[in-house]
Amino acid sequence: MADKLRLMTVHAHPDDESSKGAATTARYVAEGHEVMVVTCTGGEAGSILNPAMDRPEVAENLPEIRRQEMAKAAEILGVQHRWLGFVDSGLPEGDPPPPLPEGVFATTPLEESTRELVKVVREFRPHVLITYDENGGYPHPDHIRCHEVSVAAFDAAGDPDLYPEAGEPWQPLKLYYSHGFSRKRMHLFHEALLDRGMESPYGEWLAKWDSSRPDPDERVTTRVECAAYFEQRDDALRAHATQIDPNSRWFAVPLDIQRELWPTEDYELVRSLVDTTLPEDDLFSGVQEKVCA
Repeated sequence: MADKLRLMTVHAHPDDESSKGAATTARYVAEGHEVMVVTCTGGEAGSILNPAMDRPEVAENLPEIRRQEMAKAAEILGVQHRWLGFVDSGLPEGDPPPPLPEGVFATTPLEESTRELVKVVREFRPHVLITYDENGGYPHPDHIRCHEVSVAAFDAAGDPDLYPEAGEPWQPLKLYYSHGFSRKRMHLFHEALLDRGMESPYGEWLAKWDSSRPDPDERVTTRVECAAYFEQRDDALRAHATQIDPNSRWFAVPLDIQRELWPTEDYELVRSLVDTTLPEDDLFSGVQEKVCA
């Protein structure tokens, strides 16, 4: 087994870690590496999206229930977990949308939220950091802020002149953006379901896809083979029972089809302080050589 390496993945809300890259994290844990999930907010503003959980006693205790769900998902994946401690900004609706309230994650000064993540980075000392792209994966204000904080922390954590109160400097070696919502992937699954005489949940979604919008798959540099961990990923996702309807399209594609057509989770390498060759099949490519040199 390779020497133990450390991976940190930073997310906006509880459940994001299970819907974005969970099989990757489960694979690296199984291989003996250390993985930490950082969740920036408590998900307090999330709606109850599973009808079976839409009950008054759940709504009244949603923040605590979401913490319990996150703990269960982390246990299933085998990852370490840290709350960054900020308040869910919610997803404003309207045209134009109303301003975000004060005191939430997306309106907290960037310096303040970056300092909190730098503390965790310097404590855990990850070799690789994963976050969302500049669009947040989708334009939720907390996802966009998560991107901004993660990139700022990647740059600041190794600088002894920045946030000296946040611990001994530590410089991660690689920064990735995760890319999961690919039109190409969705189309493959859609066609596979129809070919097998099954109902596809993706038809309307594909029909509404803005053809002028580039497919995030075009940005992918790194495909991590993790099909053996798809079931573990789905179990972690179902642990977020208030957010995930077990009858939803998250589980519409049988695992055998997924393993056959798209057995990877996909990433974009955006910063590297080690030598690596693209395309990659390992987030730690080049890291092992650097760490053990």
